[in-house]
Amino acid sequence: MELEMKAVISHLGQIRMSEVPRPELEDGFALVQTEYSAISPGTEVMMNGLYQANPIVLGYSAAGIVREVGKGMEHWRIGQRVACYGAPYAKHAEWLLMPKRLLVPVPDSVSPEEASTVGLGAIAVHALRQTSLQFGESLLLVGAGILGQLIAQIAKAAGYRVLLYDKMTERTAIAGELGIRHVAYTQEEVEAQVAEMTAGAGVDAVIVCAGGKTGELIDRALEWVRDRGKVLIVGDIKPDFSRDLMFAKEAQVLISRAGGPGRYDPVYEKDGIDYPAGYVRWTEGRNMAEYIRLIAEGDISVKPLIGAVFPVDRCADAYRRYAESPNSLLGALLAYPGAAGYKLAESEAVRQG
Repeated sequence: MELEMKAVISHLGQIRMSEVPRPELEDGFALVQTEYSAISPGTEVMMNGLYQANPIVLGYSAAGIVREVGKGMEHWRIGQRVACYGAPYAKHAEWLLMPKRLLVPVPDSVSPEEASTVGLGAIAVHALRQTSLQFGESLLLVGAGILGQLIAQIAKAAGYRVLLYDKMTERTAIAGELGIRHVAYTQEEVEAQVAEMTAGAGVDAVIVCAGGKTGELIDRALEWVRDRGKVLIVGDIKPDFSRDLMFAKEAQVLISRAGGPGRYDPVYEKDGIDYPAGYVRWTEGRNMAEYIRLIAEGDISVKPLIGAVFPVDRCADAYRRYAESPNSLLGALLAYPGAAGYKLAESEAVRQG
């Protein structure tokens, strides 16, 4: 008899919990029992809006406990906590079948709630690497959602000068509490602070984490960046911008793809064949491990960014909150039976519901 498990699916624009087949152990993989998974407020809400004709399981970032290991995975200890990233392996489901390059160990100093954001963390780390900034250079972040908040903290830990811009004062206030010194609420404030920080030269790079139906934010970024600077697109924004602005500064406009080299490559992800560090220093997996290290050593703080934890049975409530009030919630997690915080999440969801 085929075993089943709970999973969060999207079908015809509706999100619900469903029973799906539980994965079976394979060589080169570990079977992980999920404790928490992190919702991506951008990617997953966007995917649900596509009205998928066939049901798909959502999610790409989670943390859990290794319960079984296949051949070639003996170095993973049964009972070990791990962080997992990358669909279709990591997802909002009770059990995950994870290949060797897409899971990293979680030390005792990092909670499973924090570790479950590893996918968002790897994306943040890779985006920052794409700017090629050096110590002391300046970065403007447009958008203070959870991804912008993580990039800001990582950039500060790396010694970059960071300015975070968001129209929501509540979000910039959180960033200030987490040590981001320079924040702005209006475009006029951005221009004034950029001029002061850079003596009028413009910032070395701009990362756009906000979404938009037009390229207006990219045009603004091209105005704020220095001559031959970089504008990096991370948010879901239309890549439509002024050629004249780009040409005048010979600026680069780039798009950051997920968590780093190896993402979407089946040879790396499914077959587990790594890229040698001498040729590819920072892979998807190494970015994951670096993010967990930053949390463990206290260089970044993730817990203040987690606004709510929902039991997986109430997954529809979590997505409904994002859809109806997208600016009221930075980060949200789903908790699974067996997780230390599952009962608390269940009682909170019942109280709120």
